[in-house]
Amino acid sequence: MTISEAQLRDRVRELLAAHPIASTPREAFLEARFDAGLAWVHFPEELGGLGLPRTQQAVVDAELEAAGAPDNDPRRIGIGLGMAAPTVLTYGTEEQKRRWLRPLWLGEEVWCQLFSEPGAGSDLAALGTRAVRDGDTWVVNGQKVWTSNAHNARWAILIARTDPEQPKHRGITYFVCDMTDPGVEVRPLRQITGEAEFNEVFLSDVRIPDAHRLGEVGDGWRVAQTTLMNERVAIGGMRLPREGGVIGPVVEAWRERPELRTHDLHQDLLKLWVEAEVARLTGERLRQQLVAGQPGPEGSGMKLGFARLNQRISGLELELLGEDGLSYEDWTMTRPEIVDFTGRDAGYRYLRAKGNSIEGGTSEVLLNIVAERVLGLPSEPRTDKDVAWKDLAR
Repeated sequence: MTISEAQLRDRVRELLAAHPIASTPREAFLEARFDAGLAWVHFPEELGGLGLPRTQQAVVDAELEAAGAPDNDPRRIGIGLGMAAPTVLTYGTEEQKRRWLRPLWLGEEVWCQLFSEPGAGSDLAALGTRAVRDGDTWVVNGQKVWTSNAHNARWAILIARTDPEQPKHRGITYFVCDMTDPGVEVRPLRQITGEAEFNEVFLSDVRIPDAHRLGEVGDGWRVAQTTLMNERVAIGGMRLPREGGVIGPVVEAWRERPELRTHDLHQDLLKLWVEAEVARLTGERLRQQLVAGQPGPEGSGMKLGFARLNQRISGLELELLGEDGLSYEDWTMTRPEIVDFTGRDAGYRYLRAKGNSIEGGTSEVLLNIVAERVLGLPSEPRTDKDVAWKDLAR
């Protein structure tokens, strides 16, 4: 389908005329938007899209934002939008796409990610959760960790080992797990912030239908790469306005509290402001490149830079605020649905930013990816590459 920008704007206006924002319930408006193909325009027709270039989404979003239209609360369902949806679209059957993509985008069903394991560290391919086939179902046993929003999720994207005779990158299969099934236990992990947005998840004889498998048996590592590459773009390449993100509160404090200013801090803030702006513009360029296809290893570089920059900016904010930066509003354990960096105090930002270098791929792993796949440097020696997983030292 070929649609001009003017025609796309007309479609948005037709949606707004048929479903006035003032009198249409939020859920009904979102359903109408999905059915009109204006949810994610680069998705196929009948799946919330129009088969257009990804860049056209900005046209839709701008029109709807100007009209005051409700959104689908993207931060609450970020894992579904940024990780699960692209993977389901790429590897799912037509039935799977119809079943999962609509309620995912509407926010009716929250998703989480069951990838990391306590015994595998940052070497995801060494995972030990086992899935054993039993007729038309798979029986899954294992433990996952660092699972954001598992306490709110209905569905989880899951990778498990289905053939321990194969080397670690093979013999992995990708599933969609129903978090309400018997045998799924979610336990909170209290973080340095006092919150418990992360969880550990125990899987005990959980039965997953083979119909909930994404991709071929044993091809889960390749499927997982789609998820991981999209995750890193979602984390490191978020669309931000100038002075958006964690640099915003620091600049605001600098402008509103002149008594805090020193020459050295001024120089440090200038450097970080420039780096934040460079990161923002680089993210825009990365999103433009996505029009040509799936995200590549460049997303790892963006996520790596995002983590380092967030930590340096939040550290500067504490230094700027002095004793005021040491205050922390609430140490009571809560179970948040979203991570709110800009709506909290400086102490929270400083503590929470420490996790940026772990979540979505550790900085050490991302450095290897950038070195090998972006810069073309020689790979590190990997003696376990062709060894069966069951024979690996653990």
